[in-house]
Amino acid sequence: MSGLGGHGKVDSDHVRDEKGKGAMSTTYSCDDSNQRNAGISAAVEAARAGELVVMPTDTLYGLGCNAFDNDAVARLLEAKQRGRDMPIAVLVGSWATVQGLVREFPEQTKTLIEAFWPGGLSLIVPQAPSLPWDLGDTRGTVMLRMPLHPVAISLLQEVGPMAVSSANISGQKPPKSVFEAEKQLGRNVAVYLDDGDSPVGQASTIVDLSGPHPVVLREGAISTDRIAEVLGLSPEALHKEKN
Repeated sequence: MSGLGGHGKVDSDHVRDEKGKGAMSTTYSCDDSNQRNAGISAAVEAARAGELVVMPTDTLYGLGCNAFDNDAVARLLEAKQRGRDMPIAVLVGSWATVQGLVREFPEQTKTLIEAFWPGGLSLIVPQAPSLPWDLGDTRGTVMLRMPLHPVAISLLQEVGPMAVSSANISGQKPPKSVFEAEKQLGRNVAVYLDDGDSPVGQASTIVDLSGPHPVVLREGAISTDRIAEVLGLSPEALHKEKN
C-alpha cells in the first residue's frame, strides 16, 4: 500500500498479555497480504461479536465497533474514558450506506460527499429517526465519514456502519500508529490492525450540516478554504455561529 510503512509488525498469531479489562488481544500486520486478510476476517468476527477493534484510517487510528450494538458502543466509551456528552461518529464503507442513516439528503450534503469522500471530512447531519443505535447524546444527529483507506473500507463493507473514535483515551494524544494505540487501550481491544503510520496523521475536518447553514466545527485534514470553494461560500461564512 503506497505511503504506508511497516511499523511495529507482529505475526498474526502473536497474542499480547498486557494488563487490561478484556481478554487477550491479537495484532495483525497489514503490509503482509496473508496477515491482512486474516486480520480483517478476525476484526469482522470480533465486531460482529460485540468486541472492539483498532483499525488504520487515512487520518488517525480508530477504535471501532458495530454501530448498532449498543453494549459495544458503551464499552467503547468506557475504554476511552469518555462521557455520553461526546457522542461517537459513524464510519461507512460506501456513499450508498448514507441514504439509510440520514433523515434527509440535501444538496449541500451531496456536494461535500462527492467532493471529499472518501477522505478526511466528517459531516454532522440529522439522523434517520428510526435507527435503533445509541451513540451518546446526539440530539438527533449523527457524524458520518467515509475513510480513504483500503483496510478500513474492507472492514466497513463487511461489518456495515461502525461507531469509531480515535484510538486513544480521552485527553491523551491521538495515535498515528498501532503501537501508540496499544499503549493506551491494551486488552480492551480484541483485534489491532497495523498498517504503519497514518498517511495524514491529523484528525478529520468536521462540518455541521444540521442547522440552517453549514458550520466548520473543527478544521483538520481538509481546509475551510477548500470546503468554502466547493460550496460557493466565503470561508468566513463557514465559521459563523448557528442561529
